[in-house]
Amino acid sequence: MATQALVSSSLASSVEAARQLLGGRTRPLPIGSSSSSSSRKSSFVVRAASTPPVKQGADRPLWFASKQSLSYLDGSLPGDFGFDPLGLSDPEGTGGFIEPNWLAYGEVINGRFAMLGAAGAIAPEILGKLGLIPEETALPWFQTGVIPPAGTYSYWADPYTLFVMEMAFMGFAEHRRFQDWAKPGSMGKQYFLGLEKFLGGSGEPAYPGGPFFNPLGLGTKDEKSMKELKLKEIKNGRLAMLAVLGYFIQGLVTGVGPYQNLLDHLADPVNNNVLTSLKFH
Repeated sequence: MATQALVSSSLASSVEAARQLLGGRTRPLPIGSSSSSSSRKSSFVVRAASTPPVKQGADRPLWFASKQSLSYLDGSLPGDFGFDPLGLSDPEGTGGFIEPNWLAYGEVINGRFAMLGAAGAIAPEILGKLGLIPEETALPWFQTGVIPPAGTYSYWADPYTLFVMEMAFMGFAEHRRFQDWAKPGSMGKQYFLGLEKFLGGSGEPAYPGGPFFNPLGLGTKDEKSMKELKLKEIKNGRLAMLAVLGYFIQGLVTGVGPYQNLLDHLADPVNNNVLTSLKFH
């Protein structure tokens, strides 16, 4: 009964969240109509009626910022240095088909996944070289996956079963995360096997806080320390996303893991570098 109630409640919230998130485009007001009567919520499609003035570069360094980007990037987001050459966050430009807050939220989440992925992908290689884990488990990241033919490691179940299970569990987690973005704080109120009281926090989707997501209470003492932590997180997240992209390219080009690439380069930098490795395996 508890599981049925959880699934029913989750599905109901998902339908409502999708309806709010994928609501239609904003339409021009008919002549003579009032803006209050025609106000509606929209998520992915945003067309701002006017652009508030912004102090260009106020108390922050700028990275290839333009006058246009500074008209909507006001420095309020962590890691905002006015850099948006494609105008993806411009609510009035070509990038306005996606809600800017969703883009900022997605960058934080993908940065966190990338930090975990970058560390997890290289850790087996390093630990294997140090002799801290068995040699048969000290494999490059692309050989430990569960999707054939790259995956070579034998787990407790066949690769296809593990893949389906991963999709199911991650799908459920992402589903609840999406619900919390559409309705902030809802996951701390919706029934979840008695754990919902630990999921409540700030009500801010990207930084939920609370005893489960911030057990050490980092940055909760004052606003300044929280802003510093948010900035450090987004910077490291961006670096990690580039690192993971580098892992992919190195794996395709060299056929070995990133740590082995580093060791080979340090041992013979003349014959092991970007220029000498431009061949695909």
